[in-house]
Amino acid sequence: MLDLKFIRDNIELVRENTRLRKVDIDIDEIVRLYDERNSILSELESLRGRRNDNARRMKERPTEEERSKLIEEGKALKQKIPELEHRLAETERNVYELASMVPNLTHPDAPHGDDDTANREIKRVGEPVRLDFPPKDHVELANALDLIDFETAADVSGTKFYYLRNQAVLLELALSRYAVDVVTRHGFTPTVTPDIAREEVASGIGFQPRGEESNIYTLEGGEGCLIGTAEITLGAYYRNRILSADDLPIKLAGLSHCFRREAGAAGQFSKGLYRVHQFTKVEMFVYVRPEESDAMLEELLAIEEEIAQGLDFPYRVVDTCTGDLGGPAYRKYDIEAWMPGRGESGDWGEITSTSNCTDYQARRLATRYRENNGKPRLVHMLNGTAIANSRALVAILENGQQSDGSVRIPEVLVPYCGFDTIPAPDREQVK
Repeated sequence: MLDLKFIRDNIELVRENTRLRKVDIDIDEIVRLYDERNSILSELESLRGRRNDNARRMKERPTEEERSKLIEEGKALKQKIPELEHRLAETERNVYELASMVPNLTHPDAPHGDDDTANREIKRVGEPVRLDFPPKDHVELANALDLIDFETAADVSGTKFYYLRNQAVLLELALSRYAVDVVTRHGFTPTVTPDIAREEVASGIGFQPRGEESNIYTLEGGEGCLIGTAEITLGAYYRNRILSADDLPIKLAGLSHCFRREAGAAGQFSKGLYRVHQFTKVEMFVYVRPEESDAMLEELLAIEEEIAQGLDFPYRVVDTCTGDLGGPAYRKYDIEAWMPGRGESGDWGEITSTSNCTDYQARRLATRYRENNGKPRLVHMLNGTAIANSRALVAILENGQQSDGSVRIPEVLVPYCGFDTIPAPDREQVK
C-alpha cells in the first residue's frame, strides 16, 4: 500500500493515478480518516502522559486533598483512555482497509488505457506461424493425442479442472525442471513453497482474500487461503524482518501449485488450459534496494525471454497499460506467445508477466533493510513468471503441431522428457 502521509500530501496526484488505473476509491475519505486517526493518537498520547504523571505524583506523598484529586483524575483517565484506544483501532482499521485498495503509483512511461487493447508492443521475436494446413487448437490436439481429460475432471472436480495424461505429464515435469534450471543459473535460490498462506499475508502482497473481486479460494474457519501464485509465499518470506543491505539483492524462485477462482472468466480465449482453476508455476521473486528495482525489472524480463526463446515459439513483449495493471504493480511487462489455434486465424496469448511493485508490498509486510548503521528503509519487491506450465503447454502444442497430427517438442525439453515428438494417433485405433 501507499504511505498514508504521502497520500495526504499528494491528494491530486493519487487521485489522478487511481483514475488512470480505473479504480474507484474515495481519496478524500482516506485523508479524513487519516487526519482523524492522527488527532485521536495525539489526544491519546497526551492522556497517557497525564496518566504517567498522575502515577508519579501519587508516589510523592501528596496531601489528602491532592491525593483525592489525583484519584478522581486517575478514574477519569482509566475510563477515557480505553475509549480512545477503541476509537483509534476502529479508525485505523477503516483507513487501512480503504488505503489498501489504492493502487501503486505508475511508471511515467506506462501507456495509458482502459484494458489490454491499449498495451504497447515493444518487441517481437519470430513471426506468427502460418501453417499450410488448418490448425487445431490445443483442446482438439489434446483430445486426439489423449493428453488432457477435461470431461472427467469436470465430473470429479468441476469446470476448469483437468487431468494430464501420457506425454503431457512428462512435459509438465519437463517444463518445471527446465525453468528451475534456467533461473538457478541466474542466481535464484530454488524453493518449493506452501500452497496455503494466511489471509493477512495474501492481503499484504496485494491480493483480496475475500469479497466479490477476490480471485482466491479461502479456507473454512479462517484457516487461510490457497495461493494464486508463489508471489504470495515468496513475498512474505522475510515479512517483519530487517535485512542487511549486503545481502541484497535476494533472488528466490518458487515452484508451487496455483489456485484461482477465475470468476466471470469466459469466452473462446478462456477455453481449455488457458484459464483454469489450478496449474503449476515457477515464480521468480526479488528483494532489492530502491535504486536498483528498475534495472532488476529488465533483468527479470530478459530471463523470461530466455526461457521463451528456448521453447521455440514466436512471442512478443508488451508494456502493460494503466488500466490493465494489478494494484501493486508500478510497471509490468507481459510476454505473449503466438497461438495458431486461437480464434479463426491465431492470436497472441499471455504466458508470463513481470512486475516492479516498488515498496508497495514491503510496507504492509514490514520488510526493510539497513545500510550500515543507518535507519531501516523499505525494500523494493519484484516478481516474474519463469514458467506457467498450463499456458506454455498451449503454445507448445499449437506451434508444434504437424500436418500428420503429431506434435514436435522443443529441443530444449527433450533431455527432460525423453522424446522429441508426440506421435500422431493411430488412425485405425481412432476409428
